Amino acid sequence: MTSLSPFPPIESYGFLSDCETTALIAPSGNVEWLCLPRLDSPSVFGALLDRGAGGFRLGPSDQRVPAARRYLPGTMVLETTWGTPTGWIVVLDVLLMGPWHHDSERSGTHRRAPTDYDAEHVLLRTVHCISGEVQLTLDCDPVFDYGRLSGRWEYLGPGYHEGTCQADGCDVELRLTTDLRLGFEGGKAIARTLLKDGDSRYCALSWTEHPPPTDRAEAEARLTWTAHHWQHWLARGRFPDHPFRGHLERSALTLKGLSFAPTGALAAAATTSLPETPGGERNWDYRYCWIRDSAFTLWGLFTLGLDWEADDFRRFISEIAGRYVDLQVMYGVGGERQLSEHLLEHLYGYEGAKPVRVGNDAFTHRQHDVWGTMLDTVWQHTKHRDRLDERMWPVLVHQVESAAQHWREPDRGIWEVRGEPRHFTSSKIMCWVALDRGARLAALRDDEPLGQRWRACADEIRADVLANGVDERGVFTAHYESTALDASVLLIPLVGFLPSHDERVRATVLAIEDELTVNELVLRYRTEDTDDGVSGAEGTFTVCSFWLVSALVEIGETARAERLCAKLLSFAGPLGLYAEEIEPHSGRHLGNFPQALTHLSLINAVFRVIRAEEEH
Repeated sequence: MTSLSPFPPIESYGFLSDCETTALIAPSGNVEWLCLPRLDSPSVFGALLDRGAGGFRLGPSDQRVPAARRYLPGTMVLETTWGTPTGWIVVLDVLLMGPWHHDSERSGTHRRAPTDYDAEHVLLRTVHCISGEVQLTLDCDPVFDYGRLSGRWEYLGPGYHEGTCQADGCDVELRLTTDLRLGFEGGKAIARTLLKDGDSRYCALSWTEHPPPTDRAEAEARLTWTAHHWQHWLARGRFPDHPFRGHLERSALTLKGLSFAPTGALAAAATTSLPETPGGERNWDYRYCWIRDSAFTLWGLFTLGLDWEADDFRRFISEIAGRYVDLQVMYGVGGERQLSEHLLEHLYGYEGAKPVRVGNDAFTHRQHDVWGTMLDTVWQHTKHRDRLDERMWPVLVHQVESAAQHWREPDRGIWEVRGEPRHFTSSKIMCWVALDRGARLAALRDDEPLGQRWRACADEIRADVLANGVDERGVFTAHYESTALDASVLLIPLVGFLPSHDERVRATVLAIEDELTVNELVLRYRTEDTDDGVSGAEGTFTVCSFWLVSALVEIGETARAERLCAKLLSFAGPLGLYAEEIEPHSGRHLGNFPQALTHLSLINAVFRVIRAEEEH
């Protein structure tokens, strides 16, 4: 990115969540991404994708670069400190959480069991002057429906402290409440004041019937409640006393922030169309739930001891599988099946990267890994809970039988390539996982004939992969009839397809480390070798780099794994967050942000490294 770009680096954004919607805040103090009423809804602030698509800035009038930013420890509360020539202020940003509030009526959206807390549907921003004096500016400029609909502001009450904003054709109504004096200019709400040492102000943006704070004391109390909520939630997890602990905690909070509390779903990322290639067309909508991610999610959550979240996500997956016999690659966070893709041609795109997409046509793809990830999800739950929900058994039988029926067919692979279907090695391996886990579950039910039949099919798949998916060097390839490499085969030792001491496993891991990396960071595949149906190159995929860390530990290359893990952790954004990719020469982050699968693979890799250190 050039210094003249008006777009902040992707990794510099702060991420907020109330587990129903998410917000991204630029270093300038501008809220540049907020979709309402939930994270996959149309945006009301969309400056992330077009500088004219709406934003909400709170900060010094004449300064755009803060002195420091951080999360309050153990929370999703973002603190930005500003130092100006005349004084210092601190801004705190948070999406409020509060006690469960459906006491007199049942929620119309929640399908999971009620907890002690719930989203307040309020974005709260507080500011405190800690020395000197600072001219403060508030500039709230919503543009609804992905920047297509301008809003109209109207005052509420007799004074200048509250207003609402609506747009024709949009159901979302915004309410801005503050102890600043508001003025309305076109579609903007504006306020300015001079803060002096000890002064505090607040503003609250809300979008439901749930009331925002009405004064500073209430605002501070609700912010404190939210901060304590996140700290109490984090205290439930198991985190080692290790220098990498902070990375694990921030990853855990990020995964929780990407979860959708009403259903237990986990979104792949908070954004759409952040480019994998600067200025390129590899721009996708990731605000959905991929079945592919389910096994990795449970690996990470069970590892951290966050069993409630693991159970909620497992129930969401089970609910989907039970409702729809034919398992899709991905679903909406509410369980929606139709995710048709269309282009927002009026948006400029992040740094001009087009097209901007909403929806994702990958939901129509045939990907054979879904049966394996589904069965591994159930197996992990059963292994940790020592029981199998009998109501799920007919559904599981169908998924295993689907893998047995279709494993010989080509598919789009784990990366959802849009080129010609191929016999992808990792897809065959995940079909093996489906049959292997199915056989284990059948054994738990004392169904020996079924278990033996599935075990025989698993053995047949393994023999086919070993005959067709390995090149003459003894290295697993991307797909049959190819010598190209693909990082997805790093999963071989992680899912137990072959033991870690097998020479083919070792040869594959080391070949990927030597031949599929740039500056030690791992590519998914080389775009010149794999027809993925899209033009242009892409950065290194951080999830694949963390998979390499785990695989190196598995084959006994602990020192190499530790070195690569430390390097990857050093590439974290300034707030400890990761996008999908890292440009290996500059360290710049690319792709949607923050990326759940990256943080999941970080958790699993770091725990493997820590265990290896303890064993030595």
